[in-house]
Amino acid sequence: MATPWHELSPWPFVVPLGVLAFAAALWWLQRRAALTVSRAVTAAVACVYGGGVVANTVFPIFIGKPGSGVPWWDQLNLTPLQGTDVKDMLQNVVVFLPFGVLLPLLARVRSVLLVLVGGFLSSLGIELVQLVQSTTGNGGHVADVNDLLANTVGAPGGYAVYRAALLLPRLRRLAEDATWPPTRMALEPRPLR
Repeated sequence: MATPWHELSPWPFVVPLGVLAFAAALWWLQRRAALTVSRAVTAAVACVYGGGVVANTVFPIFIGKPGSGVPWWDQLNLTPLQGTDVKDMLQNVVVFLPFGVLLPLLARVRSVLLVLVGGFLSSLGIELVQLVQSTTGNGGHVADVNDLLANTVGAPGGYAVYRAALLLPRLRRLAEDATWPPTRMALEPRPLR
């Protein structure tokens, strides 16, 4: 039986946004005379990762689906480690491992505390979007403190993997080549040719 609402597929939204983000990243690197193959690969990986996270956390989005009638506070799981599945927790840790690897490459973050805060804030943003979606009846996810905790643990876990990889000279050179220039670098106009 058909439902009276429509489910939006993530791909018509996520793919164009990913392509635009990749183009913007290449433009940003080119304007700073810092575009290399390694940095372009870092940008591509970051865009694919970001698109995957959005596709799996923001979507599905339902159009025309009536609200559940349940108060928003009842659509939250605010009790840590209660009613959660170990497999789900591990999956959420793994989802944020790449975040901890990409942050030092893209933003030159060199502190586990900053990676932890970045992972927490990014995960909090996801959970807030899911809360809004669940209260309006437009989302397929529920805001859950366990997801927030697991994602937050995953980010420094990824950073630990990144730091361990730097112990190998070949991987250290690869990471140095793939790391983006500082964002405070002066933007100097390039001469027209």
